[in-house]
Amino acid sequence: MSKARQELGARGERLAEAWLVRAGWRIIGRRFRSGHRDIDLVAERGEEGDRTIAFIEVKTRLSPAYGGPLGAVHWRKQREVARAARDWISRFRRPGEQYRFDVIGVTQKKEMEPEIIHLENAFSVR
Repeated sequence: MSKARQELGARGERLAEAWLVRAGWRIIGRRFRSGHRDIDLVAERGEEGDRTIAFIEVKTRLSPAYGGPLGAVHWRKQREVARAARDWISRFRRPGEQYRFDVIGVTQKKEMEPEIIHLENAFSVR
């Protein structure tokens, strides 16, 4: 992956993180790695005994062409995120937690404010 693409992705993750915090989420993990798999952000909301943990994949694009950022989270990526999430849960699980998979799409057009779309419960795993 080129350095420019890595920088774009890192910027998108920072924007998504700031957006989540403003929306009342607390970030409890960044770039969680499990082997070669990773989860971009792990966030929580709620109180002890009734807490939601979101495993969040962030996709950043410069334009909405080719399906935009949300369309980039295909079934293989979903499977990889789910496998990493299982590892996270086995290490950090606490009573009363509910889990879900979210996707945040960031479109960063030149000279414009980024567009951020948060798709809650974007996919499920069986």
